[in-house]
Amino acid sequence: MALIDSVVVFVVSLLVGALGIYVGARVVAGYDDYTYAIVTALLGAIIWGVVGFLFGWIPLLGPLLVLIAYVAVINARYPGGWGNAILIALIAWIASLVVLYLLALVGIGAFEAVGVPGA
Repeated sequence: MALIDSVVVFVVSLLVGALGIYVGARVVAGYDDYTYAIVTALLGAIIWGVVGFLFGWIPLLGPLLVLIAYVAVINARYPGGWGNAILIALIAWIASLVVLYLLALVGIGAFEAVGVPGA
């Protein structure tokens, strides 16, 4: 049963993270594809995890490299360059926090999302 619970938490967290990316991409780049946002969130989470594992332990530089790697995934997947990628990531973070806060208010889930750092 614990495996099923973990899978459900992962999927819901991924969908919340993807929703944040979707909102950011729609606002900044006019990109309207939730499935694309899900793949982006999954890739972002994988890259975040790998770069975090390799470099996250380095004080100050490690977390910065991890964040740059995450934004690089968004930059590679959406049009508009680094400026748009940073804005999409920022809006994704804010949107995910709002959704997670609302879910926490009604007693559903923990305050975290896969695919959006710090959310």
